[in-house]
Amino acid sequence: MVGQITLGEIAMDVVFKDIKNVHLSVYPPTGRVRISAPSRMSLDTVRVFAISKLGWIKRQQLKLRDQERETPREYRDYESHYLWGQRYRLHIVEIEASPTVELQHRKLLLRVRPGSDEATRAAVLDGWYRATLKHAAQPLVAKWEPLIGVKISRYFVRKLKTRWGSCNPEARSIRLNTDLAKKPRGCLEYVIVHELTHLVEPTHSSRFVALMEKFMPSWQFYRSELNQLPVRHEEWKY
Repeated sequence: MVGQITLGEIAMDVVFKDIKNVHLSVYPPTGRVRISAPSRMSLDTVRVFAISKLGWIKRQQLKLRDQERETPREYRDYESHYLWGQRYRLHIVEIEASPTVELQHRKLLLRVRPGSDEATRAAVLDGWYRATLKHAAQPLVAKWEPLIGVKISRYFVRKLKTRWGSCNPEARSIRLNTDLAKKPRGCLEYVIVHELTHLVEPTHSSRFVALMEKFMPSWQFYRSELNQLPVRHEEWKY
């Protein structure tokens, strides 16, 4: 069942699901709001919940609208691409061989077959980012699991549309956004600690904040840095 509530100028989509708790999301780039609520909950109860979160919603919308966005990528020579917060110039090398990506000084060499289109080049580079992030995440997960006192079943690297990471407490798994490979390394470590901590405290409660302060005192710096960095130029949907 799908419904909608409006508070002032803010329209919110409401989706009723077979879940236990209410989930509130604000989506880039315009700040669209979606509330997922338990099937048994009434629309009036959801409205009361939304009113209690109105200040937070407005702050998230403002932050999203003000955040700088990357220009659309065309995957051509001399285009800027990023790895761990550093800028590299893309150089296309056409060769009759399997596609590869290689860092060479300040260049990002993308070797593709002659005539490869933009979609093919994007797919090769995205695959390289995914593999790079997965390789970098492995030792960080191994480092932080014993420090936080948790053990995950596995972690996934995906191009997430609405968040830098997510946690599934029941499956004991976490997901990491492929685009973290483009940000400074400290941002990746922060997201990993954040998601692992959710296995101890699922909500963003005062207990969660206290745990983050204990595990990573500098976490708010990295969160601020991550939120200020440019994000992909994309009309994010849900």
